[in-house]
Amino acid sequence: MAEPQSFDVTVIGSGPGGYVAAIRAAQCGLKTALVEKSPALGGTCLHVGCIPTKALLHSADVLETARDAARFGVTTGKVGLDLAAVHKFRLDVIRRQARGVDYLMKKNNITVLQGHGRLKGPGRVEVTPASGPAIAITARNVILATGSAVKTLPGITPDGRRIITSTEALTLESVPKSMIILGAGAVGVEFASIYARFGSAVTLVEMLPRVLPVEDEEVSAEMHKALKRRGIEVRVGTKVESVKVGDKQVEIQVTGAKGSETLKAEVVLSAVGRRPVTDDVGLQTTKAVVERGFVKVDAMMRTAEPWLYAIGDIVPTPMLAHLASHEGIVAAEAIAGRKPHPIRYEHVPNATYSEPEVGSVGLTEAQAKERGHKVKVGRFPFPPLGKGRILNTQEGFVKLVADERYDELLGVHIVGPRATELIAEGVLGLRLETTVEEIEHAIHAHPTLAEAMGEAAAALHDRGIHL
Repeated sequence: MAEPQSFDVTVIGSGPGGYVAAIRAAQCGLKTALVEKSPALGGTCLHVGCIPTKALLHSADVLETARDAARFGVTTGKVGLDLAAVHKFRLDVIRRQARGVDYLMKKNNITVLQGHGRLKGPGRVEVTPASGPAIAITARNVILATGSAVKTLPGITPDGRRIITSTEALTLESVPKSMIILGAGAVGVEFASIYARFGSAVTLVEMLPRVLPVEDEEVSAEMHKALKRRGIEVRVGTKVESVKVGDKQVEIQVTGAKGSETLKAEVVLSAVGRRPVTDDVGLQTTKAVVERGFVKVDAMMRTAEPWLYAIGDIVPTPMLAHLASHEGIVAAEAIAGRKPHPIRYEHVPNATYSEPEVGSVGLTEAQAKERGHKVKVGRFPFPPLGKGRILNTQEGFVKLVADERYDELLGVHIVGPRATELIAEGVLGLRLETTVEEIEHAIHAHPTLAEAMGEAAAALHDRGIHL
């Protein structure tokens, strides 16, 4: 083994948490290395997660718009799906984004080391490449950003053919005639939205009482109706009892409100969540506390070892790419002595990119009541808006949750068109500790979907105009 290379900061994992942490560390004047076991930088999010999923969703959006083009006065020929071309588009997006990450590493003079990174004691990392000798590194600080992997239900073993995960769902060579999706969180709902529009008969199965269970109950109810309106079968409060894999289909025995029933499909997609990847990174050589695979950290993302930090999906915070990036910035600035502001996790937005979209931030109505707030709610639906009618919007709303005594904004919940973009106003409002009255008095351009935010604020004060 060659003489160890020395760095101020070594980041293990190049997903949206890791590569952002490396960039911020380098910007703070720290000599930085980034370790990645895969051939390309960007992590799960870029290669088999956020980005390719949203590329498929965009293809599904365009397909749906083309099918309905006549409504808008546009004449088209026969509209169909070219799945090979869809995958070409997906791969092109990934390649361009990956090149962008490579460029950022070079721009910021970050040393990139390809191989599996493992902790070997205080300030020591060993990188094992796919071939060749191991590389030794010394670092004053290490940031772990090793991400997550898909998990499955007990007794359900993905085979990549009949039972698949989100990874295989991105690269199917043909559209299944039928698909059962286990799990109605963001991932399950997004894939249901993709494959239903691609032509699959989709059944969505969720063990909890409602789809998108982390969202406000009214949002979940609206999404449930929207999914059924699009021909997607929805089973909530439904438990999988057994799975039987055949040559041409899978049979799943479930128990729910309808009692016991057998569901059959050509393909089953397991979308029941993800697990932290911390089992082969050398944490046993440290004092870091690990519970159920998650690494415990303080507000600066520091573990029980003063030189070791952890961010992203391996810490017990929401598994969101944008949150991982901000945790990476906090860790890097803490190492550099910049004293960053701790993250307020209640201000982290959720986003589901299905059709319709969902965006939310802050407390749900139920959570606000549980915390003792005297709650007041304002709502406004999208269909009455001028922009809503232009887009032929049939569903969705903006819901604001506020404390009645102080008019403090506590939460924003949106289901409908462009919800993942519109939620940014809610994030900023919470960040600035705004009142709902300030949102009401902020002038929203007409005609826009954002008018629903101002209208919901006015409705909360019983001053609604357009409903």
